[in-house]
Amino acid sequence: MSDESQVASQQAPDSATASSHKKTDDKSPDKILLISYPKIVFLYPVFFFSIVAAIWLSFLEQPLDKSNTTAVVISTLFLGLLATNLVILAFDFPRTTSLTLFFFVAAVVMGFILLVRLRPEVLPLLTALLVSFHPLANATFYWTFAAIMAAIYVAVFIVVRFDYWEARPNELLHHHGFLANMERVYAPSLRMDKEIEDVFEYMLLRSGRLILHPSDDRRTIILDNVPFINTKEQAITRMLGALQVELRDDQSR
Repeated sequence: MSDESQVASQQAPDSATASSHKKTDDKSPDKILLISYPKIVFLYPVFFFSIVAAIWLSFLEQPLDKSNTTAVVISTLFLGLLATNLVILAFDFPRTTSLTLFFFVAAVVMGFILLVRLRPEVLPLLTALLVSFHPLANATFYWTFAAIMAAIYVAVFIVVRFDYWEARPNELLHHHGFLANMERVYAPSLRMDKEIEDVFEYMLLRSGRLILHPSDDRRTIILDNVPFINTKEQAITRMLGALQVELRDDQSR
């Protein structure tokens, strides 16, 4: 074998190794922003529904009374969605609790069916009660509600920009305060735990709790309501993995 072929065979693995390191570096981010949001962000379904209801009722040319079936249905749906969102905010629903709630609702529905079958005289009373239920709200109500929610969301998104964490390959940066104060936590070997305590909150924003354990700091950093927590966890894992590859590569040299 000639000298040129030997040199080419030696350079090929080196170039492949360099290419693999380059791909690893391209996939691993340099920094990851970790923002903890208040629970009011989970009310976004009611916010969007109020906008749709306001637009719909603004172009509906019917009197606002109990004969307006569309307005009654929209108001009923709005109250039901608002009640559901408030329950999600008020209570945590882990996996076991969610199963318990499901079986409880199923038992209530089955009990109601059996009650109607065994005691038919109860159904007219319930029907009369439901017929007399006519919640009504005009477009102005929904526009006002949407404006209030929008103002709160804008304030939330401004406030969280002054209090968030930034994960880097070997350190954590805590940005806080209106004067852009920054606290640096050296974390060469960062341990991370992920907790999804509420199934419904995870369904709404893919959110959960992220717990960070810096190796050189005794405190534990707890971040609640981090949106898209699985994506954040995978990004941090790739970043830390790329750091370990670089350290091992430097040590081998």
